[in-house]
Amino acid sequence: MDILEQNKSVVRQFNKEVIEQGNRETFNTLIDPDFINQTAPPTANGADGMWNTFYNILRPAFPDLKVEIYDQIAENDKVTTRKAIVGTHQGVLMGIEPTGKQIKIDVIDIVRLKDGKYLEHWGINTLQSILMELKKV
Repeated sequence: MDILEQNKSVVRQFNKEVIEQGNRETFNTLIDPDFINQTAPPTANGADGMWNTFYNILRPAFPDLKVEIYDQIAENDKVTTRKAIVGTHQGVLMGIEPTGKQIKIDVIDIVRLKDGKYLEHWGINTLQSILMELKKV
């Protein structure tokens, strides 16, 4: 397997084992000590901030959370993934009480890897739109 396919495999593993399953051991294995989330606020842009988002915000609100990967493109040390995070709103999400509604957060991520680990992340997603929809219910 060439390095581009290896990098794509690492990103798929992160999505399956960390985001879907909440596996902290895999998270620690796949995150570089110098990791920076370039799209997070400066006070939450390290590994702890990323773990908090998945484990303490999304997973409790959507215990049946799944990641559907549609496309991946790898070039040099970066992998871009177009995906969706889907689940049922069964827990409190940023102050919004459970609605039982099925959600789909569309996401495009770019991850820069170093030695098979996440070094940098950039992302855009539709979470804000989902929050507005859930508030209407």
